[in-house]
Amino acid sequence: MKRYLPLFLLLAACHTTPSRVLILSFSQTEGHPDSVRLIKTLDSMKVRLDTTTDPTRFTDSTLTRYTAVVLLDADGDMLPFASRVALKRFLEAGGGLIRLGHNGVTDYDWNWYKRLIKGDHPYGDRVYNADTLFKRDSLARVFHAVDGLNYGRTTTVYPPVEAHFKKVPLVQGQIFEPTEMTVLPNLDVLFLQRRGEVMLYKNATHQLKQAGLLGVYFHTDKPGVNVEEGMLGLCKDPDYAENHWVYIYYSVLDSPFNRLSRFTFANDTLDPATEKPILEVHTTRDICCHTGGSIAFNHDGLLFLSTGDNSTPFDKGGARFVSHGFAPLDQVPGDQQYDAERSAGNTNDLRGKILRIRVHNDGSYTIPEGNLFKPGTPNTRPEIYVMGDRNPYRISVDQANSFLYWGEVGPDAGSDSLGTRGPRGYDEYNQARAAGNFGWPFFVGNNLAYHAYDYTNGVPGPAFDPQHPRNTSPNNTGLTDLPPAQNAFIWYPYGNSPEFPEVGNGGRTAMAGPVYHCDDYPEETRYPSYYDGKLFIYEWMRDWMMAVTMNDKGDLMEMEPFLPKLPIHHCIDLEVGPDGRFYMLEYGTGWFTKNPDAGLYRLDYDTSFSATGDVASPDGTLASNNPVIQTGRALVQNLDCKSCHQENGKSIGPSFLQVSEKYADHTDVDTYLTQKVIRGGSGVWGDVAMAAHPDINKDDLHKVIQYILALSGEKKGGK
Repeated sequence: MKRYLPLFLLLAACHTTPSRVLILSFSQTEGHPDSVRLIKTLDSMKVRLDTTTDPTRFTDSTLTRYTAVVLLDADGDMLPFASRVALKRFLEAGGGLIRLGHNGVTDYDWNWYKRLIKGDHPYGDRVYNADTLFKRDSLARVFHAVDGLNYGRTTTVYPPVEAHFKKVPLVQGQIFEPTEMTVLPNLDVLFLQRRGEVMLYKNATHQLKQAGLLGVYFHTDKPGVNVEEGMLGLCKDPDYAENHWVYIYYSVLDSPFNRLSRFTFANDTLDPATEKPILEVHTTRDICCHTGGSIAFNHDGLLFLSTGDNSTPFDKGGARFVSHGFAPLDQVPGDQQYDAERSAGNTNDLRGKILRIRVHNDGSYTIPEGNLFKPGTPNTRPEIYVMGDRNPYRISVDQANSFLYWGEVGPDAGSDSLGTRGPRGYDEYNQARAAGNFGWPFFVGNNLAYHAYDYTNGVPGPAFDPQHPRNTSPNNTGLTDLPPAQNAFIWYPYGNSPEFPEVGNGGRTAMAGPVYHCDDYPEETRYPSYYDGKLFIYEWMRDWMMAVTMNDKGDLMEMEPFLPKLPIHHCIDLEVGPDGRFYMLEYGTGWFTKNPDAGLYRLDYDTSFSATGDVASPDGTLASNNPVIQTGRALVQNLDCKSCHQENGKSIGPSFLQVSEKYADHTDVDTYLTQKVIRGGSGVWGDVAMAAHPDINKDDLHKVIQYILALSGEKKGGK
């Protein structure tokens, strides 16, 4: 800390009014002799210095007390999203920032911060990137430039309050391996079950029924193999209101093809006799894995279809030299299923691709301009828009600009072997503004290259060149020289991601949702304008959703958690309906089975507050420093109370504030409410019964009741 003392001596000398500075450090400094000496010195100079190792202290209410913030051996990529927002607002309001001792910039998903530290920002001398040799004049200008905070000039806003979103169950416990869905104009929902069923949720009656059945290939008798084929993709026609057409991508029962067909859906029934086959993709059967199978349209009526690489990622039993979770590049005769060069890396094969076609009324199709290969190009398929995909399981198309997005489910290698085999496994979220090659099986992530590998003797070859990839596999029927590989939009491994820390760690299954455009939906049901233009992505294994902010060019600016407290059970499809609300199709926790937690849900946004007109604080609760309220509030978060009650908001049950006001003058109310919670019952607040809680901890229950009863007094006291 001694080397930072000149900074604060200068600060005291150059600032005419007493300054207050907050230092954020992720290394412990409290009690260190230099730190104690520094604090005593600054105190004698009437410069207030606070230190913290907790980035969540970066809030509006905290930062308004400071002249400047110092990031000491810390950086912006270490801040949680809410703290990032607070830091941006602090600078917009007129605060200063100094960075000390951390020069690395790894956070690709916060481009605002990258520009900030490179000097590309509108804050002038209020931002200073220091090293161990301070430039005194630069440091002085930081504090001279600070002339009081004015939050009225901030433009950055916080995201909408999570408590205003409600996950509405439409179907629960009746779904067997769902795949893709489409929301119809009348808000009915069609979705597929992998084993052949077409299911219909009726919005008017809230009932689920089977609307159709196709015979599909979804099972093999081959020991040890779980196939992923079956009913794969579903999408309504852009002119569905007039023609009642829907498109299904499915695995033909008796032939080794996955087929894209169009059907007529009328009178709540899918009639197999109306099938119009459009396109077929040849596949290898009785193996695992990677089907892709998502369907989407752009605003101009072009159809996009994703297909998987149809390759086995697992090691071949009994073989000496195997993939070990790296790219499957096995060229040994008879081992074609272990070679993704034959499919994803093959310009003359429709597997491992995203196709783009224009379907005509008679079921035929033509090739639009701008696909990767022009019709007639030898050893290519003109349907290909994107090649080099492993398993693009969910895709979406931005209706404003036709940018294509998809989640790419990646390989399994847990660690790098960069000198011999290649990088560890990564999942990807990708963006295609134009046709391109996205690299698999020669590259993954940010064009990290695999090595060629001889599966007969275990000798590695050279790393592939992303600018000049070549496919020399004898299983390749397409071009040898491939288009240059494109970088991933977002990529992350099993472990923590230094580039995108928000994604967390653990299992991986990346899926892409829609780009949200508020003007496309009714004002009464759409989401806040905060989400306008944001891409929504989600993770099947990690059970999260993210909102991705891009600039006008489509460059990634930042990503943020979307409803991080929302319970999710492996969302397998996310679609925005004509009402502007998200519909979530959840597969459930088990694999290849009927899961009790599988379901269909709708996400509603509701800004209503209590009937008395009291406005809740930004997190949906009443502000309070009362320890009784704070303790009870914390306990409620770990109980099921919040499923039916909010502190001061609308839900299926009364708000806790309403309960507090109702029983404010009752005697022995603690005993009464204790018995009510333990035994359950209905009638006081309507017909909806409150569940019994016979096993609840009595001490915890007492604290929760005291918290509820204290709310009305807190409100009257104006706290």
